[in-house]
Amino acid sequence: MKTRITLLAIGAIGIFTFGSCKKNYTCTCTTVVSTVSSTTTHNVDNSTYTDAKNTCNNYQTQANSTLPGGTTCHL
Repeated sequence: MKTRITLLAIGAIGIFTFGSCKKNYTCTCTTVVSTVSSTTTHNVDNSTYTDAKNTCNNYQTQANSTLPGGTTCHL
């Protein structure tokens, strides 16, 4: 029982430690207008996954409000 608790604690610490690491991400956005598509990339440096995902979603929202056609972005 004591060993199981210790292993669970080590596992939980590992998840929190590696889950919040800041890394560099690339957000790829594709805009399609009629039959023509264009792809752009945005570097999201030194961010957690959640922050990078939010930044990428913001690129998508901004592109859809200013560019014709539809834009989708993903990490």
